Amino acid sequence: MSRMHWQAFIELLQAGLWEKEARLLRFKDIDLKEIYKLAHEQSVVGLMAAGLEHVVDVKVAKADAMPFVSSVLRLEHRYKAMNSFIGDIVDKMREAGIYMQIVKGQGIAQCYERPLWRECGDVDFLLSDDNYIKAKDLLIPMAGFVEHESGKHLGMSIGPWMVELHGNLHCKLSNRMDRLIDDVQEVEFIVGKARSWQNGDTQVFLPSADNDVIFVFTHFLKHFYKVGFRIRQICDWCRLLWTYRDVIDRGLLESRIRKMGLMSEWKAFGAYAVEYLGMPAEAMPLYSADKRWKRKAKRICHYVLEMGITGRNRKKNSARSKVFLVRKVVSFGRRVKDFINYAMFFPKNAVRFFLTIVLNGIRFAAKGIG
Repeated sequence: MSRMHWQAFIELLQAGLWEKEARLLRFKDIDLKEIYKLAHEQSVVGLMAAGLEHVVDVKVAKADAMPFVSSVLRLEHRYKAMNSFIGDIVDKMREAGIYMQIVKGQGIAQCYERPLWRECGDVDFLLSDDNYIKAKDLLIPMAGFVEHESGKHLGMSIGPWMVELHGNLHCKLSNRMDRLIDDVQEVEFIVGKARSWQNGDTQVFLPSADNDVIFVFTHFLKHFYKVGFRIRQICDWCRLLWTYRDVIDRGLLESRIRKMGLMSEWKAFGAYAVEYLGMPAEAMPLYSADKRWKRKAKRICHYVLEMGITGRNRKKNSARSKVFLVRKVVSFGRRVKDFINYAMFFPKNAVRFFLTIVLNGIRFAAKGIG
């Protein structure tokens, strides 16, 4: 991918993310097929399609726009089908006396100007301990496939959809982070300030903005440090912050970020969002224009592209070896390479999180051998 194609991609991404004008004339001889490929890898085809609608200085050929149009039609169809499924499953859970909230996914989609154009993923339910058990009892008999339960997390397929039950949203990067996430979840269920989304005839509950910001931010950091992530996850974070910019308690947010020891990550990704994704600086809490964070933002800009591709390739290659120990050796080699990269961004946390990831891997390997 050439520098010019990457810059054109960012121009269209900003236009789609914020519904503003895009100009492509300065990017001579760009190939929209390359842009489409990158958008697909980063799960932002819908935002690219919206961006193309805002191009004001050149006429986009129909042949070049057609892959985006076709993808958007598929996204809309899948989005509506998933919403129908969510309505049905939420109604069944309510009838069984189960209280739950939707996290990530379709809940975050409501923060976009065009929710139907956000790529759908899994259906993620956040539940208290009692409701987590009741949800398992209700949904497992409906599932065609059930994954191995890990902690308070269980994934399953129901029809064409993947459903994940979360008794917690631990990142397993540090106890310090997970304790704060537990505190936030406790506040969410006790205080009762949930948002809601009217999905047809069904009211679907979502975490309050103050708490959802923590869930979304720590989730994409988990992907950043562990398996690779895509630009869409940062776009989700930006849209949530933008939508609730006048509601979010910035003092509470700062306190929580400091308790988790994630201020460097917040400021660096905040600078990236402002400098490269067009996020209005005034809507980014704790934003700093200091050159230190802009340098980190530039590094992130280069690394995000690699992370999106790497994360996808790792999933494709993860099952190539059926030998357990071989997979673990390969995985450890990747962890070391990742650690070297992360140390360039966040030296202190890179060491901390690397040790936690390796120790957790050793424990898992020991169970697998046993």
